[in-house]
Amino acid sequence: MERLSTSNIEQARNPVPGNSVPGRSVGERSVGERSAPRWGGFKPAIVRLEVRRMLRNRRTIIFTVIVPIIFFLIFGLNHMYAAKRVGSGNVSAYIMISMALYGSVLATSSGGAMVSVERLAGWSRQLRITPLSAAAYVVIKMMTSLVLGLAAVLAIYLTGILTREPSMPTQLWIITGASLWIGSLLFAAFGLFIGYLLPSENVMQIIGFSLMLFSFGGGLFIPLSQFSPLLRDLAAYTPLYGLNEIVHYPLVQGVFNWTWAANLVTWLAIFTGGATWRLRRDTART
Repeated sequence: MERLSTSNIEQARNPVPGNSVPGRSVGERSVGERSAPRWGGFKPAIVRLEVRRMLRNRRTIIFTVIVPIIFFLIFGLNHMYAAKRVGSGNVSAYIMISMALYGSVLATSSGGAMVSVERLAGWSRQLRITPLSAAAYVVIKMMTSLVLGLAAVLAIYLTGILTREPSMPTQLWIITGASLWIGSLLFAAFGLFIGYLLPSENVMQIIGFSLMLFSFGGGLFIPLSQFSPLLRDLAAYTPLYGLNEIVHYPLVQGVFNWTWAANLVTWLAIFTGGATWRLRRDTART
């Protein structure tokens, strides 16, 4: 017995090539030495799963797609002003772009804010044991929200085509639709930020109220030309101002103001940074 123990000790000190230490393969690194996954753990399969889960939420689909269509049918088809010329199109086309923008930002915000439900279900605690980084998780949520935003844009534009009331060159249908869809990424970050900042029972009400204020303040529902000089100056600092002006620019034309782009980039950085910060803080304390 003593000889056997001594042999085992010598074998452990000088392992034979090809043999492995029990419970650990040759060349295996410790958990602390494990390299981080590529792209922070981001995988397209995760995005597909998130999209399928989000599209099953019928209430969100109704409010982000059906409601903007109703607004367009009420205000965009009014024969008292719908056919009046605006830049390269008419008023109906201008309102169609506005309602598509409203639907897309509502959709992307709602998609991002679904993290509040995941927090309540304990998903933040699960993230601690996965290789998914905070930045990768934010990107996944923003990309998923863009899918719902695209559905809202296509629904409004298809309604405009079927009614035959909006009028603008063919290329502007593509340019304006693509620009407002991509620009709605700003509010995917906003939804994420609010979803991590506030409890789940209040987040959707606050997002809906905030978007209503942003829409009025940014000139989405009422043209800024009808505001007082003071309100016009204040509108330039609201989150929806720059995006609203940019998506209407191809139709209205005129001189492009680079402060619109600065407004968009600044708020995107604020909301994305805030969402990442809150995610890291949330996973750190759960």
